[in-house]
Amino acid sequence: MTKIIAELCQNHNGDVNILKDMIWRAADSGASHVKIQTIFSEDLTLRERFEEGVTSNGVVKSIKRPYLPEFERLSKLDLGFDTHALFIDECSSAGVIPLTTVFNRSRLESIVELGFKEIKIASYDCASFPLINDLKNKFNHIYVSTGATHDSEIETTANILSDQNFSFLHCVTIYPTPVDKLNLNRIDYLRQFTNSVGFSDHTRPSQHGIDPDIVALWKGADVIERHFTILDSSQTKDGPVSINPEQLKNIVDYSKYNHDELSKLVENISDYDKMLGSKTHSLSEEELLNRDYYRGRFASKINGKTIYNWEES
Repeated sequence: MTKIIAELCQNHNGDVNILKDMIWRAADSGASHVKIQTIFSEDLTLRERFEEGVTSNGVVKSIKRPYLPEFERLSKLDLGFDTHALFIDECSSAGVIPLTTVFNRSRLESIVELGFKEIKIASYDCASFPLINDLKNKFNHIYVSTGATHDSEIETTANILSDQNFSFLHCVTIYPTPVDKLNLNRIDYLRQFTNSVGFSDHTRPSQHGIDPDIVALWKGADVIERHFTILDSSQTKDGPVSINPEQLKNIVDYSKYNHDELSKLVENISDYDKMLGSKTHSLSEEELLNRDYYRGRFASKINGKTIYNWEES
């Protein structure tokens, strides 16, 4: 059965009541999993090159993303571990599997103690091998997004997880993702590492609806992850790349179609061939710039020392 993950991200705006409503609306739409993000503003890192950005000879070397405005934004969205516990209980009541993304190693023990049985690794940590090793034998299933990651890094992560139940999710770390940069044929590349391969979609629903997800299902994806909202798309930062309950239900319904039925749908998607792209892929300049910022955006802070997820210490 195809797993459909409703990614709540920060679309709850830090409001527990909205969070609860999102869980139940996602469950009513048929999602199998509902996911939050274990993000704490205090784990945000200050890195000088992003305060003003770095440009050389007209070429952007580092994006501008200053620390203080980002800290202030995130501090209003923190979900404490008491809310994590509430989230797990509410998911259980709603009949969906609770899922979270861990963003640094220092939070992992608490996630395990809370009782999460499945875990998600964001694209920017697909190559954080110490973090990947820390996850082993602690969860029933591990989901790893592979955007902004080089093929050699994906291969190493697959080797680390070879004795675990895990899924690789293809995604593109451009927000929102243009359909001509989706490269959904990458699903075929990832299938050599695991029999569970999916798609984490960052396209804009107002432009493309759920067409990319239909094409991914036709390609054989057995996991679909999409940002989900019950608010207007203008009310949250991730709103423009988030689907609503009706769209989520449509994805769930289409996930039950057989290949022939999906083929008929794909034939009516005018730009599906643009979505397929290439099985092989080198990271674009935009992806590399995003990787530079987001990889290391959060870190463990222990005894006054900042320890990134890829550091052995």
